Amino acid sequence: MTDYLQRILRARVYDVAHETPLEPAPNLSRRLQNRVWLKREDLQPVFSFKLRGAYNRMSQLTTDELQRGVIASSAGNHAQGVALSARRLNCRAVIVMPSTTPEVKVRAVRALGGEVVLHGETYDECSAEARRRCSAEGLTYIHPFDDPEVIAGQGTIALEIMRQSEEPPQAIYVAVGGGGLIGGIAAYVKALWPEIEIIGVEPQDAAAMTRSLEAGERIELDQVGLFADGVAVRRVGEHTFELAKRHVDRMVTVDTDAICAAIKDVFEDTRSILEPAGALAVAGMKRDVIDRQLTGRRLIAVACGANMNFDRLRFISERAELGEEREAMLAVEIPERPGSLRDLCEQLKRRSLTEFSYRMTEGSRAQIFIGVQVQDERDRSALVSALGAAGFPCHDLSDNEFAKNHLRHMVGGRLPSSARQACAGDCRELLYRFEFPERPGALMNFVNALHPGWSISIFHYRNHGADVGRIVVGVLVPVDGMDGWRAFLDDLGYRCWEETTNPAYALFL
Repeated sequence: MTDYLQRILRARVYDVAHETPLEPAPNLSRRLQNRVWLKREDLQPVFSFKLRGAYNRMSQLTTDELQRGVIASSAGNHAQGVALSARRLNCRAVIVMPSTTPEVKVRAVRALGGEVVLHGETYDECSAEARRRCSAEGLTYIHPFDDPEVIAGQGTIALEIMRQSEEPPQAIYVAVGGGGLIGGIAAYVKALWPEIEIIGVEPQDAAAMTRSLEAGERIELDQVGLFADGVAVRRVGEHTFELAKRHVDRMVTVDTDAICAAIKDVFEDTRSILEPAGALAVAGMKRDVIDRQLTGRRLIAVACGANMNFDRLRFISERAELGEEREAMLAVEIPERPGSLRDLCEQLKRRSLTEFSYRMTEGSRAQIFIGVQVQDERDRSALVSALGAAGFPCHDLSDNEFAKNHLRHMVGGRLPSSARQACAGDCRELLYRFEFPERPGALMNFVNALHPGWSISIFHYRNHGADVGRIVVGVLVPVDGMDGWRAFLDDLGYRCWEETTNPAYALFL
């Protein structure tokens, strides 16, 4: 303990790193009924804490070692820290990165002068390649987490937290990959304020430290999830495991949806977007507050990185509401008759819909896939019960991975043969696409404007977060009712396009 305290106090980090702010998170504080603060390591020059440990280690290399150069294996954040440190120290840096590394991190390392080598799919595979090249080329290996000087560099975050805090917090939440960050923070905090809880957070599909602490020895995972690529480590370090055994009070694991929700939470408080690993501590803090029913406490979460691929935001925004339990995904059964869609919408008129997919099917009953905003799990259960009582039995698919990842994009199919036969000569299926200003109630206004005698055969709506809402509607209109349909389009006043002759409709719908 004394050894690490001394290492942290004499660590050289501020040649390249900044002292980052400890900022209050008012929205999170109100929602969690605790005083929440964020340690903003995402504001470092490389948008991650990793340069602290990398520079502290590299600043102690000999002149000969610097002349020969360094090598590192990393998913991206340590790589950028090593590359920036190498540029500062004027030495060569070879960085072996997994082939799955987000492109934004690869470009950033190259921009800092690092020589990037893409190898394998996980940290462990690229680490083995870095070790091989280290021996072959006489380079010095800079470990991303399992090195006392790297750990000490990360520990300077705790030094800043305690200096910046008006009073000691009750708990500090830290993301865990290999364990360097939590090892350094825990070693410093426990040496001076042993009553402060140090709580580690891992993804459920990359929980190497959690498993290891439970077993009392380092466990190597067979595979790890790559969503939070910055912590995708199959086995934690020797030094970091010993520090965790001694100083970490508890571990929390969270799923992908919870991480997405945490990214949104931090955005709402800071207008900054963390990467998945960077938001882990916030997700774990939220889980721990719920599990232990914590209130009125001073809690700190380390926001440790913001190297996010822009295209990943589509997935994150889609899953964040589910992670907060503020969106329900339901399969609702309705009678296959004119007017039933309107009746269902009447039940939902006070709700904000995020998705609505329907295709006419054979039989007397049909299933509609609905996304709807709710307040929490209790409100979701109440909605399911209310729909059932109103004659619309439904299945809650909010926790169904198949539905979340695939089904919501697949609802469709062709018009049933019975409907085609009934329409022959008397009516036709028209397909129209509509755009309207996206505001509360706009979707219901559209449904209410539809003639109750028309059979709706296709209905698809999805809130994409744009300023306009988009609906695709298929409707069975009698031949002698075309004037009424045209009048409906004129009175509605929404922009619309007929897609009845669209080849995609002919091929798939």
